[in-house]
Amino acid sequence: MRKIFKFGCICLTATALLGSCNGSNAEQNNKQDSTATDATGLEEGYVAMFDPNSLSGWEGDTTYWKMENGVLTGEIRADQEPLKTNTFLIWNGGDVANFSLKTKFKISENGNSGVNYRSDRFTEVPNALRGYQADIDGKNNYTGQNYEERKRTTLAYRGQRTEILNPADGAKGEVKNNAWTNLKIIDSVASPEQMQSFLKPNDWNELEIIAEGNKLTHLLNGQVIAEVVDNDPENRKDKGLIGVQVHVGPPMKVEYKDMQIKILK
Repeated sequence: MRKIFKFGCICLTATALLGSCNGSNAEQNNKQDSTATDATGLEEGYVAMFDPNSLSGWEGDTTYWKMENGVLTGEIRADQEPLKTNTFLIWNGGDVANFSLKTKFKISENGNSGVNYRSDRFTEVPNALRGYQADIDGKNNYTGQNYEERKRTTLAYRGQRTEILNPADGAKGEVKNNAWTNLKIIDSVASPEQMQSFLKPNDWNELEIIAEGNKLTHLLNGQVIAEVVDNDPENRKDKGLIGVQVHVGPPMKVEYKDMQIKILK
């Protein structure tokens, strides 16, 4: 039987990170906690998003998610009923707009996951989000790309800096071959060889997401791997929810630790 949980937001270094779009509460707590970063192991200005031994502050399906010793694990086991739709663990920190989020992750070879942000709930499916995603996959074909879940699909492949065009200036855009057509590739941020070297297979890697205005930057182990400038006011989101994903597919495991966020003005 699946157990669905929903807890109030409890973080290690802040009593609450609630509110909207750099919302007041999130920004105030961010300022309050910036002085304690050395003691907690957080980077300056960041607050922790995990309780080390509970899923407090997050909601989702405990069939697939658990937290132990500071490590969040999302897993599809071979002895489980196959997952029918992508499932998310959703942070209860409210709608967040401008921020830097850092987390370490490790993923199995068959794994498929990602970190969603500026997302909203896709209410037709339990524990589902719709919005921007920093993709993560075990075969390192997509890790770091910007994929918009249940919306415009791929906005920037790995190694690309793109501009999503304003539909008022011409074509409306559509999804074709799992990518959005109304975009322009501005330049390359990394070669295919460099992108393969950025990731450490079967090891912990660091993902950073920087969302500031309409500029969305994904970094892998300190290297920019994809960047989007979203000039589409009809489809873009300026604030929203944060969550992590377990994707439908074969048995897999993804792990996250040291997730922290800094609210930007």
